[in-house]
Amino acid sequence: MTDELFARMPIPKAYMTLALPVVMSMVVQLVYNMADTFFIALTGDTALIAGVSVCTPLFTLMLAFGDLFGLGGSSVIARLFGAGRKADGKRLSIFCFYGAIAFGLLAAIVLLSLRGPMLALLGAEGEVIPHAAAYYSWFIAGAPFVIFSLVPTNLLRTAGCPKISMNASILGAVINIALDPVLIFGLELGAAGAAMATVIGYICSDIYAVCYIRRHCAELSLDLPALSIDRKEIQAIVSIGLAAAVTNFTQTLGIAMTNRSLLPYGSEAIAVMGIVMKIIMIVALVVVGLAFGGQPLIGYTYGAKDKVRLQKVIAFALKAVVGTSLVLAAGIALFAGPVMHIFLEQPELIAQGVMMLYWQLPAIVFMGIGLVLICTFQATGKSLPALFLSLCRQGIVYALALAILPLWFGYTGVIAAQLAADIVTVLIAVLLYRSCLLS
Repeated sequence: MTDELFARMPIPKAYMTLALPVVMSMVVQLVYNMADTFFIALTGDTALIAGVSVCTPLFTLMLAFGDLFGLGGSSVIARLFGAGRKADGKRLSIFCFYGAIAFGLLAAIVLLSLRGPMLALLGAEGEVIPHAAAYYSWFIAGAPFVIFSLVPTNLLRTAGCPKISMNASILGAVINIALDPVLIFGLELGAAGAAMATVIGYICSDIYAVCYIRRHCAELSLDLPALSIDRKEIQAIVSIGLAAAVTNFTQTLGIAMTNRSLLPYGSEAIAVMGIVMKIIMIVALVVVGLAFGGQPLIGYTYGAKDKVRLQKVIAFALKAVVGTSLVLAAGIALFAGPVMHIFLEQPELIAQGVMMLYWQLPAIVFMGIGLVLICTFQATGKSLPALFLSLCRQGIVYALALAILPLWFGYTGVIAAQLAADIVTVLIAVLLYRSCLLS
């Protein structure tokens, strides 16, 4: 299946076979996040809602930790498979699985011991603290399962089993949604129940993936006694995974910088931007899925040293991402007013939200181009360019845009900063691509 999918199948079919399950998984995760928020909001307890909300960055942190072994391992193993070194790829998959478990256990021990300082850092105060502490404790206790889940979902795609990866993600989300009302309301566990439902969902997802790998996936292994890896191989995996992890961190940083820059324009501006970003997330998740879904194909083709097919894969990825983002962005722009009216009643706030959408939607197109090129660097083992670009979009370049544009354009400069940052990041990405992969 691996060679047929990656080496011989027509590029459009091969790419979409890998990417569409990723897109579907992300859509399911979005539905889950909305359902989870819905159930928590039904309690009507603002302290409980706030307690769960302040713990949201923990998800980003766990996903970043998981990327070290999931995306990092996927990149290295895909190239080994492409080079015909399947035994080496299988051997490294063992390290990725057990490395994630060990790291997850360490993270859980450290973060549980630092619960007080971490809750303060997350912004839990007063009556919010008990709810945040309950959620934090159960979620962090389940950190090994959350971190581990990133490994099979990524490596199964690399092994040519994207549908199994998707099924694992969907299973976890469905179980999570089903357990939320039971644990939150039925057993009256509140924030602790919400965290338990999340962790149990990840545990079920992990069990499903592990069972499939043991029974049906010869390309990957969970045989611990067969583990063998040297320092250079570990470095290769972690260096690529670090770039992916930084992307998650900078997303959180970008939100914080946006809110701080909007402070002079009032809390309403921050609230409206929060709604706009939730709308943008719908488009962004599809684009991210399309961009990163093809990473195993890029890595495999690069490892096989098939330069002609590699260029065609990258070209198709860019066309798919740009075309999809243009259609989705245009659709939301066309109905921007009605979409904002779903969340807001005041005409002036709706108008403010529509203007924000008009500035944010074009950025999605450039974001897609940048993600494809970042994905290409990750897949081909170019860790430094991948890391630098990951730091740019919502990190270095975005910070500079937020510092400079408001000086010239005020409020408009703040809401246009993301578009400016994406354009500059794409220009940098193209230059790096030409120097690192075309030279």
